[in-house]
Parts: sequence; structure tokens; C-alpha cells
Amino acid sequence: MKPIELILDEDSSSNYYIKEAFNSLRANILFSKKDVKTIVLTSCLAHEGKSSVCFELCRNLAEAGKKILLVDADMRKSVMITRYTNEKGVYGLSHVLSGQVSNEEAVYNTSVENLDIVFSGPYPPNPTELIGSPAFKEFLDENRDAYDYIIVDAPPLGLVVDAAVMSNVCDGAILVINVGHVKYRMAQQVKAQLEKSGKKILGVILNQVDRKKTIKSDYSFYATYFSESSDRYYAADRKAKKK
Repeated sequence: MKPIELILDEDSSSNYYIKEAFNSLRANILFSKKDVKTIVLTSCLAHEGKSSVCFELCRNLAEAGKKILLVDADMRKSVMITRYTNEKGVYGLSHVLSGQVSNEEAVYNTSVENLDIVFSGPYPPNPTELIGSPAFKEFLDENRDAYDYIIVDAPPLGLVVDAAVMSNVCDGAILVINVGHVKYRMAQQVKAQLEKSGKKILGVILNQVDRKKTIKSDYSFYATYFSESSDRYYAADRKAKKK
């Protein structure tokens, strides 16, 4: 496993609201079932901040002592390789799935303790076919026992079907929604498409919440997490406050 130096955004890790939001995300994931180890993150559209949220979540989990593998599976339009490292000639997921390199050659040990990463690799002519091939499931299975969590950064499901295909072989999925950027109907359509994979939707991450507009709320975060159970809790809490 080769070492690789990452370019980190220290502003996000030092911001109180962002830090608390990702602590909340981490807690919700840790309280998921024990068999939930491979998790897909997707969004409805591009430019919702999905990849940034995915990376910071992985970083937060790693800093909490969990062994994490971040898989950049957006082989169509990845931003991670250019955003987080200056390394050249890096192998990636497309190399592995097409049989050009082994798993070990594509997994990089990062400068963040407990965090390993697989970049997307060069754009292949058939990304959906590669993701839907037995090679992708084999890749996850081979790495499953070595990590506490494998977090997969998938393309936006509102644009391509890749995330639904990935969800079919993962344990659960999380949907990232940029508040004010995505219409309710589209979010419902993407949610329904994820449900067709038969895997559990662990929850939704609301990104870019305007804290100034919600400053009176007790739940004002840059990004926040709502699982099915926590949504019921918040609804009950608001009802109690009204009384």
C-alpha cells in the first residue's frame, strides 16, 4: 500500500458548526446496525457538495479511531484527485475493475491516520458496466474485513444510475441534498430509485443549511443528518415545545 499526502481544508475542521454537524453524522452511522459497513453516498444533482461531505465524514470517522476506506466511485466526473492531492500517475478504481491493477496497487494510505483512499482513476468508456460487474462486489468483499467502514462516493443519482447499481451490493445508502438547490419532487424520485435497490436508506444529509435563517432553531448546522428515527424525535420535540 503506497502512502499519499493529502491537501486538507483546515477551516472546515476548526469551524464549530461544521465539526458538530459531522460529529452528529458520525454518531448516527456508529449507531447503525453492525452489519452496515459499506455505505454509498449520492446526491440528486451535481454541485451539491456530496464529495466534500463524503471526504469530511470519512476524515471525522478516521480521527475517531475507525479504520476507513474511501472509494471515489464517480468515474465520470471525479473531483477528489485534483482537490485533495497533487500526486501524479495514481492508480484508481477504473484500473482495478478493468483488471489492469490489483486492489493493493490502487489503495493508498493517506496522511490522515486510519484513512485509506481509492481514487476514481481515468474515465472509462463503460463506467456503469464496470460498476455492475462482479469485479466491483469482489473489490468491496476483499476489503470488507480490513476496515470498519467503506464509504463509496457515487455519482449523482438524478443524472446517472450508477449509485443505484452500487447500492445493490452495499449495506446502505445516504442521500446528500443541497438545501434550496433540489426540488422536493426530484428528491422523492431519487429516494424511490434508491429504494428499488432493496437496500436500506440510512438517512439524508442536508448540506449548505443557512444558519442565519435558522438561528432560532436548536438544530442549525452547516450539514445535518436525519434518519427515520431522529426525524420522529425532532417532530415529537417540536410538538412538546408548542405545548
